Amino acid sequence: MGATGTLRAVRGSDRARAELLPRSLAGGRERGARPRARNAGPESSPPLIRLLAIVGPTGTGKSGLAVEIARRIGGEIVGCDALQVYRGLDSATAKPGPVERREIRHHLIDAVDPRHAFSLAEFVARAERAIAEIVARGHVPIVVGGTGLYLRGLLRGIVALPPRDALLRARLRAVAERRGTGFLHRWLARVDPDSAARLAAGDSQRILRALELGLSTSRTWSARLRDEGSFRSGAERYRTVKVGLRLDRQALARRLDARVGQFFEAGLVEEVRALLAAGVPAEANALKAIGYREVVRALRAGADPTAVAAEVQRSTRRYAKRQLTWFRREPGLLWLDAGEDRARLVERVLELWNGQAQPEATV
Repeated sequence: MGATGTLRAVRGSDRARAELLPRSLAGGRERGARPRARNAGPESSPPLIRLLAIVGPTGTGKSGLAVEIARRIGGEIVGCDALQVYRGLDSATAKPGPVERREIRHHLIDAVDPRHAFSLAEFVARAERAIAEIVARGHVPIVVGGTGLYLRGLLRGIVALPPRDALLRARLRAVAERRGTGFLHRWLARVDPDSAARLAAGDSQRILRALELGLSTSRTWSARLRDEGSFRSGAERYRTVKVGLRLDRQALARRLDARVGQFFEAGLVEEVRALLAAGVPAEANALKAIGYREVVRALRAGADPTAVAAEVQRSTRRYAKRQLTWFRREPGLLWLDAGEDRARLVERVLELWNGQAQPEATV
C-alpha cells in the first residue's frame, strides 16, 4: 500500500486515546489492607506529599539558593528546566556545578540524550518517580527551575498526547521531503484547522505531530484541548510552598547580558561544534534553545558564531520576560526579591517553608 493509502487507512481508525493519569503518590490502599465496609462512613484521604518549589525567570539565582535550602532541610533537588535535562548542553544552561551535585542529590539534570525530544509528559512521569523516591528516603523534594509549563504539569497533571505512530510519522516525513512543509501545513488546515492556525507554516516538527494526531485518531487534538484543557482540573496533587524569585528589570537585564558573555567564554561555540560532530541533528529540540540555535545557524551559514552574542542577549531578555509573565499567573506563588542578601534570602525561604512569614516582595 502506498503512502496515501496508508494515511487514509489510519485516519478513521478507532485507536484508544492514551491519557496520562498521574499518581497522587500519596493515595491508594496498601497491599493486604482491608477494604472499607460498604456502609462505612467517608474515609479521610491520606495527606498529600509536601514540596518546596523555587522558580522564576532565568538569571535570578534559583539553583544556588536551592542548594543552600537543601542543606538546611535535608532536601533533594528535582530539576524543572527544559534545557538542563539534556546531557552535553552545559555552557549555556547554568547547570548546578559538580561540587553542589556531589553534595546534594539532583534529579532530571543531565538525564536525557540531546538527540531525544524530551516532552512534558516524560517530565511529569520522571518527576513523579523522583519525588516518590525522595520521600521514601525521608528527604524533602525541592523542585527548581524556570520552565513554568513543567511545574504546572507536575502539580496539576496533564492530558497527554496519544502515543506516537512510528509508521505514520515515517510516511509523513517522506511526504514532507517530496512536497515540502508548506504542503503539510495546507493538509493540516483541512484535517485540523485550529491547529493549523496556531502553528507557523515552517514549524515542521509540530505540524508533523498535529497531522499524525489528526489522521490517527477520531478526534483532533485541538478539539480535545478545547474540551479538556492542557492540564487536569481540580486541586493540585501536592502541598506545595511555591517561592518565586524576581529581580528589578534593569538589574536582571544587566545580569543576563553578562551571563551570555560568560556562556561564550565557557566554550559555547566549541560545545555546539562537538554536539554536531557527535551526530546530534541541527534540528534537534535541544539545539533549538536560546544560544544554541543562534550558534548553529551561524555555523551552518559559514558566519562567525561569536558575532551572534548580541542576538542571544536580546533573546534571553525576552525569554526572561515571558517566564515572568507565566509565573505571575501561577496560583499561590510567593514572591521574593532575588536582589536581597543571600543569607537573608535563605532565611526568608525557610520562614515561608515553616509557615512563619508571608512574602513582602510583589510583582
